[in-house]
Amino acid sequence: MSQKMSIEEFERVALLPENADRRLEYIGGELVEVLLPFSTAVISTSIAAAIAKYVHEDHLGYVTGAQGGYKVSGERYLPNMAFSSKARHPKFPSETWVSFAPDLVVEMDSPSRRVSEIADKIANYLLAGTLVWYVCPDQAQVKVYQPGQAVKTLWIDDVLDGGDMLPGFKLTLKDIFADD
Repeated sequence: MSQKMSIEEFERVALLPENADRRLEYIGGELVEVLLPFSTAVISTSIAAAIAKYVHEDHLGYVTGAQGGYKVSGERYLPNMAFSSKARHPKFPSETWVSFAPDLVVEMDSPSRRVSEIADKIANYLLAGTLVWYVCPDQAQVKVYQPGQAVKTLWIDDVLDGGDMLPGFKLTLKDIFADD
């Protein structure tokens, strides 16, 4: 479902009670509903759980799941998972769509997503300084997009590294794709 509308119209529609359980984003002037296959949701949750455990152990910041909304380049995104550091954002945000881009996002490939939507989101995240892990469950791969660097593709035998955003964090791809 894609529908052209203004940002004000989008926010009004997205906040209606009947849309509370839907993942609605505002990309390129359109309302976009994101639907994920069950297996993709399981992988996303596995990644989010590993990052949340790591972040909470050292009180590094905030981790949101698929319902955490962000304003990025005038659009509204609901990444599958996001990390925002306390170093950059010391105050716990309370608004529905926070006014900053997260430090790290996990976006999941899905048949419901158009290539142009994902490309727009990744470009906007990179402009905002966000590290993007684009997970492709069907290929058992993760594409790592880091501002100012070439895209790096990781396969099932590789390890995701938190880099500067999450120093010391490591996640073996076999662990997240094992049940897929």
